[in-house]
Amino acid sequence: MNKRMGVIAIIVKDRKFSSPKVNEILTEYGEIIIGRMGVPYRGKKLNVIALIVEANTDQIGALTGKLGMIPQVEVKSILITK
Repeated sequence: MNKRMGVIAIIVKDRKFSSPKVNEILTEYGEIIIGRMGVPYRGKKLNVIALIVEANTDQIGALTGKLGMIPQVEVKSILITK
């Protein structure tokens, strides 16, 4: 399959509860993650993580699917065609 590049936005609403599972999954998929930026949004009590990824659509779908199943976590992705 062809690799695609994209950005995944992760919103963590309950850091203490959700962060360990989020980090576990990100470590599992570390080989497809090119870059990661995390920003605490204290005013809204949210944490935002932006990932730059390069992988096939099955891998990206598996990553976003696992993250999206974690309570208090929202995930959106956008992929570009090379």
